[in-house]
Amino acid sequence: MFEAEGFVCVRTEGDHMIFTKAGVIRPVVVPKYAAVPVFVIKNNLRTPAISRDRYFELLGK
Repeated sequence: MFEAEGFVCVRTEGDHMIFTKAGVIRPVVVPKYAAVPVFVIKNNLRTPAISRDRYFELLGK
């Protein structure tokens, strides 16, 4: 989903993937869990200011 928004996975550390994008100050850290908790998804959407509607639009692709 983050790659569809223009992010690039710059590295993998343990069971986490780190994504960056030009213009976004902090990297987005995504755990490689079978089910990612909702609070993690919400926090990761806040960093690049992706709306809930945009999130579901990207998931549909």
